[in-house]
Amino acid sequence: MIVVELERKYNIVYPELYKQLEQDKMLDVGVYGATWYAETFPKLKDNPTLLLFSDDFELCPVASVAGEIDWLRDPENYMAIKAEYSFIPFAKNGAGDMYCFLMSEEVEGDYPIVFVWHDDIEATYEAKNLRDFIFKRIVSDMSLLDTYNNVSDEEFLDSVSATLKTHSRYLSVDKVTLLEELSRRPLIDYDNESYGEQCRGLLTEEEYKEIITKHIPYEKMNVSFPYSE
Repeated sequence: MIVVELERKYNIVYPELYKQLEQDKMLDVGVYGATWYAETFPKLKDNPTLLLFSDDFELCPVASVAGEIDWLRDPENYMAIKAEYSFIPFAKNGAGDMYCFLMSEEVEGDYPIVFVWHDDIEATYEAKNLRDFIFKRIVSDMSLLDTYNNVSDEEFLDSVSATLKTHSRYLSVDKVTLLEELSRRPLIDYDNESYGEQCRGLLTEEEYKEIITKHIPYEKMNVSFPYSE
């Protein structure tokens, strides 16, 4: 099933950017399974699909989105989402929580991005729209080298460079300029209060917060609301 078929099936209209990403094959991540990382990931990493390297982020293949929507809307679903909230998922984290378009809050053909917790009754606003969400995730990822999985400095910088190569076309000139400037910085170690540990990256947690506040301001960002009783 492709995006236009999803629109017809569920009587929704996706943001133009998501449709463009589909046309540009930025949503083509293959079929997840036991061999995906060994066989599919190496084919994608030089020209990464949408947020391929993003921390704890797994893009939903378009072909699987219908199943995710049906599951969310199932009257027997334990999440018991109120009818007033139209969540259309496009990605997950490793725990099964979902990144969704909040279709019930359309603003000029665009929708907020919310993080829907599967084991709670809350959703949290992530960004005003998909474009801002992409920028936010890239900046966040620039601040956090994955030391847990022993990613080397070289591998990290290669992933940043590859991400900018395929993602810059979807961002404004000023944001691309900023990201390119950040990518040329030396790597630093710093104390991350949110993680309670030392982290390594191209910018600190405080710098990340300042950039987000300045470049993609959104009064609802990080605000949570209950989606169920």
